[in-house]
Amino acid sequence: MIKVEKKYDYIKIYGHADFDTLGKDIVCASVSSIIYTTVNGLLNINQKSIKFSDNDEYMKIEILSNDDITLKLITNMLEMLKELSRKYPKNIEVINEK
Repeated sequence: MIKVEKKYDYIKIYGHADFDTLGKDIVCASVSSIIYTTVNGLLNINQKSIKFSDNDEYMKIEILSNDDITLKLITNMLEMLKELSRKYPKNIEVINEK
């Protein structure tokens, strides 16, 4: 299962969807697409809005700016991931902690 943990100033994504085999997993592909689209958009608007890291264990988005655009794009990303978790509850979970 993919876990998306939203804390006050960062979001951490880890785990595996296990919906299908590597290269055919639509849940994994959807999560990656949602995250990378948001990260690229944020960094194109303001390079100092977030810090993004991706390694073999997890992805992490550190929120460095609380401006309106950053918060709206992060909120949109989380809502899209929540919608995905409603459709695939065995494969992705979004945990939102303040």
